[in-house]
Amino acid sequence: MAQVVTAFWKRKTLEQMDRQEWESLCDGCGLCCLQKLEDEDDPNTVYYTRIACKLLDLKTCRCSDYPNRRKHVPDCVQLTPASAAEFAWLPPTCAYRLVAEGEDLPPWHPLVCGDPQAVHKTGISQAGRMLAEGSVADEDWEDHIIFRV
Repeated sequence: MAQVVTAFWKRKTLEQMDRQEWESLCDGCGLCCLQKLEDEDDPNTVYYTRIACKLLDLKTCRCSDYPNRRKHVPDCVQLTPASAAEFAWLPPTCAYRLVAEGEDLPPWHPLVCGDPQAVHKTGISQAGRMLAEGSVADEDWEDHIIFRV
């Protein structure tokens, strides 16, 4: 009789995952690489803009220099299991946030459906709808807010 294998994100905590498992949680939406604004009156509210980090490829939603990103963007946030309690700023669709909160991955996630393009096909990513960081003046970022968390 065949044994049913439970997916690693359902049976492991973020701390228990190896590097490959951890990296595979990223669905490639690129939303975490969009510029964000904090609400001055409510520091727990974060507004996402359609303005992409200078390293984000606007078509693929992938970092153009992931291994060296912190050299080019010193304030790039590196997600770690130790910082999981602070993942509330991530989009509600983010696998890191979902797993940290004990939730399952959505059906369009590449680990679930097997299609790395599903995140784009379903419209979760902002592929083709983002703006390059240098193309918008800082004072105009509010004009490009797309959602808040």
